[in-house]
Amino acid sequence: MRTLLLALLMTTAPAVAQDVALPKSPSAPSAAPPIIEPLVSSVDGLPIAALPAQRLPAKGCAAFLWTRTPSMALVAMASTDPAWLRLTIDGKVADLPISAQNGIGGLGYSQITEYRGRGTTATLQIVVKTDASTPKSGSISDATLRIDRAGRASMVVPVAGAIGCA
Repeated sequence: MRTLLLALLMTTAPAVAQDVALPKSPSAPSAAPPIIEPLVSSVDGLPIAALPAQRLPAKGCAAFLWTRTPSMALVAMASTDPAWLRLTIDGKVADLPISAQNGIGGLGYSQITEYRGRGTTATLQIVVKTDASTPKSGSISDATLRIDRAGRASMVVPVAGAIGCA
């Protein structure tokens, strides 16, 4: 177990150090945190990859979603302001803008949210749980992420996660 943790720290440390060294432009606020390249090319044999550590956006909330499979990989990040979903498909990081939503989920999320772009449609179905003692956070214990791509098989990934708000 210690070897695995050390390997993870050694693998992510260069990415974190690179990310910290990037200059920030105070005059141009970014709509989304910078994309950090994925560490793993496939999760559980699916054409999605694990995302490396992601940052909380400067405003709004972000849901960090891990698979509910033995790999427990961070596979998606959903932001509320602006509303988009970040995931890695076929080795490429994609930020898909929101295209539809239905139901009240909490903390700016809907029960069912559809994101669409680059020939991909991702549908996130979640149940958000909040606690009055921590108003800027929440949890997602039961959710699914469905990914549909033109000319390819659809996939449904069971996920769970945590929500943090700026």
